[in-house]
Amino acid sequence: MESGKTLLITGVSSGFGRALAQEALAAGYKVVGTVRTEQAKSDFESLSERAFARVLDVTNFDAIDGVVSEIDANVGPIDALVNNAGYGHEGVMEESPLSDLRRQFDVNVFGAVAMMKAVLPFMRRRRRGHIVNITSMGGYITMPGITYYCGSKFALEGISEALGKEVESFGIAVTAVAPGSFRTDWAGRSMVRTPRSIPVYDAIFDPIRKAREEKSGKQLGDPQKAARAMLEAIEADTPPKHLLLGSDALGLVRGKLASLEDEIREWETVTRSTDG
Repeated sequence: MESGKTLLITGVSSGFGRALAQEALAAGYKVVGTVRTEQAKSDFESLSERAFARVLDVTNFDAIDGVVSEIDANVGPIDALVNNAGYGHEGVMEESPLSDLRRQFDVNVFGAVAMMKAVLPFMRRRRRGHIVNITSMGGYITMPGITYYCGSKFALEGISEALGKEVESFGIAVTAVAPGSFRTDWAGRSMVRTPRSIPVYDAIFDPIRKAREEKSGKQLGDPQKAARAMLEAIEADTPPKHLLLGSDALGLVRGKLASLEDEIREWETVTRSTDG
């Protein structure tokens, strides 16, 4: 099978990135994946003659434009960019240093934006293209203990939606894909954890961490099915601007929106009282 389309996916060594790359290769796409090491490059390129890898850290902002230009010239026009590279930070905000927040945003937000800025001139000139940003249900709902992570995903959701309005007239679609809990390594080896230091937070933090650790590897979501859903969105004539993945995300986000509507209604008189 030959789709003739080229996907550029950041972070294809594991998780959603790897699952999407495998599904896309099976569907006939050419897939260019970013990896962190030469060994990972060899591993990925061994999957298929249509699998190409580039060693790139998405926080190496100065290198991104050159890598994207080289891909466009040597592999082919990039039909879709999938910003998958990212990680979860666990830590109570008061305990977590600002350096952890900077690192979280460098990878999850600045790296994704730098990739978007690099592909946009090519897509804009061709008047076609699709940008898919993998966010999280943590870009809608929040939990104590992952404040920096939720902040980064809220940011990427907002950037995705606004960018979509800027580039829609050029034939470029932007989709924010928000997964719930999936059997990836997000809550395992990939998670960065700030050491605990203020015992008063134990009562709210410890049960959530325990539940996350117990659920790790047994989550409801299947990454391969998520990959198929993302390909369906990429192939759609009218791609969604927002796509939730997983029934847990669906329930939690609907609950958040209903709660928000209730609060807006409760305070509506005060809200209206500020008009001139």
